[in-house]
Amino acid sequence: MSEYELDAVDQEILYALQEEARNLSSSEIAERTDASSSTVRKRIQRLESEGVIKGYSANIDYTKSGYPIRMLLFCTAPISERGEYIEDLLSIPGVISVQELVRGERNLLVTVVGETDRDVTPIAQRIADMGLTITDEVLVRSHRSTAFDEFSS
Repeated sequence: MSEYELDAVDQEILYALQEEARNLSSSEIAERTDASSSTVRKRIQRLESEGVIKGYSANIDYTKSGYPIRMLLFCTAPISERGEYIEDLLSIPGVISVQELVRGERNLLVTVVGETDRDVTPIAQRIADMGLTITDEVLVRSHRSTAFDEFSS
């Protein structure tokens, strides 16, 4: 698959979807982009097939849903093997994301949620059992994100 070139319409579609994918119709996105609804639908399908849009997911407030503990676990894996751990890490209940970091030590960042801090211990043990070293733990007080503004006109 070649790298997909985004134009201004694609970028505006991506920005709109990042802001509120659930509540916008293709007609509403078309108004923002000065394109037709059918053009927007076709562009979204192409962005999905090219892998630019990987999927749609809910932005969950874990605290309000009963999981107030959010912990970042910095792990070290052998550099040549770090990517091979990602799927196994994501299969651990309580793990919500894994980021591969380009560095020697602390080259995997695993985000975990739980009801109490005691929920993190068995997750950490499973990670250690995989042969990874947890080099640091950080308790997250709050987390917010926003749409990438470079996609907005």
